[in-house]
Amino acid sequence: MQASENTNDDFLFIDDSDEDEILDESSGEVWKVLIVDDDPEIHSVTQLALSDLIVLGRRLEYLHAYSGEEANTMIEQEQDIVLVLLDVVMETDDAGLKVVKHIREALGRDDIRIVLRTGQPGYAPEESVIKDYDINDYKTKTELTRRKLVTTVYAAIRSYQQITTVTQSSEGLEKIIDGAANLLELHSVQEFGKGVLSQIKPLLHGYSKGVFCARGHGIIDGADDLGLYVLAQDGWENTYVNRKLEQIGQKIISENVHACFQQKEHIRSDENLTLYLTRGGYRAVIFIELEAPMSELDKQLIEVFLSNVSIGYENVHLFQKLRNAAYKDWLTDLPNRLQFLNLLDDFSTSGSDDLVASLVDINHFSDINDGLGQDVGNNLLTSVSHRLMGLGGKVTVARVGADVFGLIGPDSVLCPEKLAEVFSQPFEAGEQLLPINVCLGFCRKTDAGQGGVKVLNQINIALNLAKKNRDKHVQYYKQEMEDQTLWRLGMIRQLRTDFADNRLELWYQPQLALKSGKVIGAEALLRWRTADGNFVSPAVFIPLAEYSGLIIDIGEWVVNQACKNIKAIEAEGFNDVGISVNVSIPQFRQDNFVDTIIDATKKYHVETSKLELEITENILMDDPQLVIDALAKLKEQGISIALDDFGTGYSSLSYLQKLPIDRLKVDRSFINDITEDGQSLLADTIIGLGKQLGLNVIAEGIEDELQEAHLISQGCDEVQGFFYAKPMPANEFLEFLKKN
Repeated sequence: MQASENTNDDFLFIDDSDEDEILDESSGEVWKVLIVDDDPEIHSVTQLALSDLIVLGRRLEYLHAYSGEEANTMIEQEQDIVLVLLDVVMETDDAGLKVVKHIREALGRDDIRIVLRTGQPGYAPEESVIKDYDINDYKTKTELTRRKLVTTVYAAIRSYQQITTVTQSSEGLEKIIDGAANLLELHSVQEFGKGVLSQIKPLLHGYSKGVFCARGHGIIDGADDLGLYVLAQDGWENTYVNRKLEQIGQKIISENVHACFQQKEHIRSDENLTLYLTRGGYRAVIFIELEAPMSELDKQLIEVFLSNVSIGYENVHLFQKLRNAAYKDWLTDLPNRLQFLNLLDDFSTSGSDDLVASLVDINHFSDINDGLGQDVGNNLLTSVSHRLMGLGGKVTVARVGADVFGLIGPDSVLCPEKLAEVFSQPFEAGEQLLPINVCLGFCRKTDAGQGGVKVLNQINIALNLAKKNRDKHVQYYKQEMEDQTLWRLGMIRQLRTDFADNRLELWYQPQLALKSGKVIGAEALLRWRTADGNFVSPAVFIPLAEYSGLIIDIGEWVVNQACKNIKAIEAEGFNDVGISVNVSIPQFRQDNFVDTIIDATKKYHVETSKLELEITENILMDDPQLVIDALAKLKEQGISIALDDFGTGYSSLSYLQKLPIDRLKVDRSFINDITEDGQSLLADTIIGLGKQLGLNVIAEGIEDELQEAHLISQGCDEVQGFFYAKPMPANEFLEFLKKN
């Protein structure tokens, strides 16, 4: 071998180094170095040469392996090895290279630095191997003076530290990016605060526990001051959340958070960290208790994290404002209808069977708004909301409509008696003192369906029935109510379908002159024959038609059918027979009601006097002037008018004089017992009244000869009933005319 220029270099680890680095005695950390060589003397000499070496403020700690296999096992067990001084040739010529491959490929440890050493230069690895496996250095053992060994070790450890710092920074940045993305999905400030703490925890190595604080106004219900509240915590007590800082009994937290909030800057110490967060006028403070002081990398990552989090903090506040707008009533600050549905979702799944949900509807609220002004109405609603909230914290109050409030609470509090007390005294509305009445609909948890929409529908059913109850405006929901509603909707749907399919028919019950027995006309009666051939009673489907509004179309069809049949009867030579049809109040309310009647007579070229309209006393009670005006116009066109069911309602006799009627009809209820002693007074009175007013009087429901005889004795003009003929289809009525 050729001699080195420096003969001292021929000796392994000759001491030619400068002064070593000074050790920081306060640091207990070390760099773990693994020496791998099958020659024990190399271990001793290497450790001796590096015995006093201090690198970046840390001592070296040595681990020893005497074969490649032993080295692999030790590296797997010791996760914090930073440097491997590795002999190439041991149990095999390439044992060291196999260790390198195991470290890089099998273990995936790219951070460990590797220095290859060999006493046999002929076994040096190829250059491609050094590049492929990221080998830090390669030396023959005869090349290594102490200075060169120290330099090699120092460079390798600094390289390890730089790689570790970059890796930690990269991992930290990934955590920041992922954390910021996750935080953007949180839609309440409390959730956001909890998310921030959960994201800081893995990012900050000395993290122990923390709290997230901000002003509670607009975030916490009932917080109407500018005090600082704990919105989230990690590692402390759950009871801290949504409480004022002063109330949690942690002086160090309170002092640091207030100081940070006032100074608008971070406060750092070895024991704790107080971070100031601000964006778009929204401010928060994060207090963290530390188990160990922060590193420079920690400080840098925290700054980057806060800059990303601040954007999310502004966004969550904006979202909270949008949420408040979406879920809170603008006037009363109560939950609105949408939020009440969410509350009813929870109600329907609650395990508490003593809960009840209710709707409170203020009667005649529109009159207050119209008469006293909207400001008074708004003041009234605010007063009502305040008094309802006085029921106690266990009752949730919401405003679900213009004058409707929703409540959820225990049935011991939320009951008709307690709510009656709420509304027993007048309410202040500005300068007004207003007494009000309400309708109440209830649904017990035991009767509730699944989901808020379902429950709200159930309470609405109860409320609507309460409104219709004249005696007591209170109703609890029962399943049969909904069954009745579903049946009604099904019947209305079927009625619409069958009407469109021409399954409705007009039948006719003959009307006769009492003295002569001559048929002078017929009452047109509506019949509904379903697809299966069965009939539905008019007492069932007429109210459904009126309720659904279908009576308008049906009524127009009836008038046209009646006119058509009048013409058909005329064609058979019966020129003195008229048809009477019944009309309802919804028809009168149509602007073109009179025109549709006249148009039908013109369409079929029918004399208007042959068409008679029957109205009931109840129609007259509903809107007297509307009915009188329409009948007057029809009377001018020659249409005959009959008043049916007279004496069964509560209308004033004064209206009888105002009505342009031609015929007065005695209801069957007055005829049933007419032949019994003392039971004919009302029928006789109505007949006599009609005669005095110059009206034709017709009695309906005649079933026997004795009833007929009594009516003749009283001077009744006309009759109809089963004693003469039952209602019959149009073709049978024509045959009846021919026979009589």
